[in-house]
Amino acid sequence: MNCIQKEFTISAKSRGFHSITGEVISNLPNISNIESGIAQIFIKHTSASLTINEDADSTVLLDFESHFNTMVPEDQPYYRHTYEGSDDMPAHLKASLLGSSVQIPVTGGKLNLGTWQGIYLCEHRNHAGDRKLVVTIWGS
Repeated sequence: MNCIQKEFTISAKSRGFHSITGEVISNLPNISNIESGIAQIFIKHTSASLTINEDADSTVLLDFESHFNTMVPEDQPYYRHTYEGSDDMPAHLKASLLGSSVQIPVTGGKLNLGTWQGIYLCEHRNHAGDRKLVVTIWGS
């Protein structure tokens, strides 16, 4: 059993959902040493999240953003955590709903995603900075 771990930074993105599959793969050159295993991708932030979904049609990314903004609106009178702006608390709620990590099988030295699947960075802040990811791969 081998273990590979790498931490890297994804450059700042605008608010919304962004496909980062290519960026993740380009930061994992040692994945080719794993024939069979599992990769966990973790984001080290509380106002952004990760998910896996449709990566062939960019309108999906737009629809995700629209839906989450409707589901978790800004400027609610019951929010107390608003020190960093009206997007602050909604960003934390959205990040909790989507989660801070995803797991993907590794097969033949590659992420074993479905035909239409991709990894999304879900940026929930209006003015976010760079985001740090940690990828841990276990396998043989």
